[in-house]
Amino acid sequence: MITIPEIVEKIVKNSTFLEEGLNKKIINLSALSRIIKPEIEKELYKKVKNGAITMALKRLSNKLDHKKNTKKIFSNTPNIIVRSNLIEITFANSQSLTTNHQKLFEIISKQKEFFGTITEGVFETTLIASEELESVIKKIYQDEKVIIKIMNLSSITIKLPKENIDISGVYYFILKPLAWEGINITEVVSTTHEITLIFREKDIDRAFIVLKSLFN
Repeated sequence: MITIPEIVEKIVKNSTFLEEGLNKKIINLSALSRIIKPEIEKELYKKVKNGAITMALKRLSNKLDHKKNTKKIFSNTPNIIVRSNLIEITFANSQSLTTNHQKLFEIISKQKEFFGTITEGVFETTLIASEELESVIKKIYQDEKVIIKIMNLSSITIKLPKENIDISGVYYFILKPLAWEGINITEVVSTTHEITLIFREKDIDRAFIVLKSLFN
């Protein structure tokens, strides 16, 4: 049988900002308990007391400590690389895409100043590359179906220490302040020890300031 603490935790975990507020102890627990009380009663099919909800919130807030755990792996400021003048193109998947990718990366490998990365999904593939390659990309992929094309992008790449794969909440630690500042992320590309965030050029300066201050 589901309990009040279980329902409270589910409600909080479904809201990133609510979880963060509890973690920082900036939310009035009594007021929050009154707000979520109808939802809890609906799931339990019975009336519950505000005190029981408040107690469950208090216990949950003591468990939330993302920042403490993730800060441990960033004892030093990580390498942060900023790139500008990028283009993003998403293609519908096809049998010829892989061959075209090989053609493009043969060109990129010979000109180190160019940037290129590919993320392949089940039905579509996204290519992010330097805008200087636009004409080359258009020629190579001329027979492919373009789903969307976005110009004037920039990226921020953060080097992650090897410990990140064993600690939960690392991406949350990085993405959270951007969400709080209302900075939209166009795309996220990651490898085991790197995360690259793609932004509109108009947002790149704010994003860099937020991320830089996060590690200071």
